[in-house]
Amino acid sequence: MKFVLVLFILILYIKPTKANEKDHELLMATLFVQSSAEFYANSKSLYSSAQQNLLDVLENKNHTAALEQMGNFQDKPPAIILDVDQTVLDNSAYQARLIKNNSSYPNGWVSWAKEEKAEFLPGALEFIKFAQSKGVEIFFVTNRVIEIENATLSNYEKLGLKLSSRVDHILSRGENGWDSNKTSRRELVAKDYRILMMFGDNLGDFVDIKDNLLTPQKRVEITKKYDDFWGISWFMFSNPMYGAWEGAIIDFDYSVPRNKKLEMKELSLDAK
Repeated sequence: MKFVLVLFILILYIKPTKANEKDHELLMATLFVQSSAEFYANSKSLYSSAQQNLLDVLENKNHTAALEQMGNFQDKPPAIILDVDQTVLDNSAYQARLIKNNSSYPNGWVSWAKEEKAEFLPGALEFIKFAQSKGVEIFFVTNRVIEIENATLSNYEKLGLKLSSRVDHILSRGENGWDSNKTSRRELVAKDYRILMMFGDNLGDFVDIKDNLLTPQKRVEITKKYDDFWGISWFMFSNPMYGAWEGAIIDFDYSVPRNKKLEMKELSLDAK
């Protein structure tokens, strides 16, 4: 009888632990992306707003969206820079696999990308095609590794987006020695094009990495410096599943055990 009582107490303690492992923060975030009307509306609104603003920034020769744009750029051909993951392509299915397999990034990431099953975010294809119809060149500055660049192009084609082969439209991490900092790739585009707009789901899609890998408070301060850009030529997609916003909370130490990460996140909550 005593053994049964002890076993029952152990079960009471064990069950919540297992539930917490399954019911971790990625579950709610992924469900929001995959099933909420709000996520659809957010993406659609951003791309629709950008489409409405495009002709204005196209006509304004003195306008540029890139901090890296230097010198005389007024007569350069127009271009737009977009991130890929959770900006153009929805990879929430990969996050769902991580949850179901109780795994974590980067396990299975490359193989997922090579399946070419990602879908466009709402409004992405319509906006890109509209921009192309106005003679705007499209560039994807992504931290997808060069190994999956061809799969990315193929994924686009399956979804109805065909890119010309006359220029390199996808500038990947690992290509030409590029690391995760996107500044040098934006500089490269800015040499030959006037950058009209930029799209991303991470502050680093718009600013240098030194202004991205900071504390949460300092990242917000950096963001506020560019209030005149947001919604005009900079468009940020909310990504509750992952990103530098999470890294900032855990001091960008992703090797920290899950329980410790949850403690650090809980300490960051503001309950007033």
